[in-house]
Amino acid sequence: MSHRIRAVFQDGVFVPQQPCDLPEGAEVELTLDDPYTIPPQITDPEEKKRILKEVVENMRNHPFPENAPRFTREEMHERR
Repeated sequence: MSHRIRAVFQDGVFVPQQPCDLPEGAEVELTLDDPYTIPPQITDPEEKKRILKEVVENMRNHPFPENAPRFTREEMHERR
């Protein structure tokens, strides 16, 4: 059975932020969801230009449908 538990990484260990009903020494598997993943630095100006062009082209080729729902600022920044 799966459980989702939030934890903070401190002093080299993951510290649960809520009680978890596990026996001492229980082995678990962690899946990390990192919302702060930073892409590698791209220093070549031509590569940056190519990537930007590709992003703009993809946006133009896949526009939002006219009937797409409109979200409020609060909905767009909601944290669960």
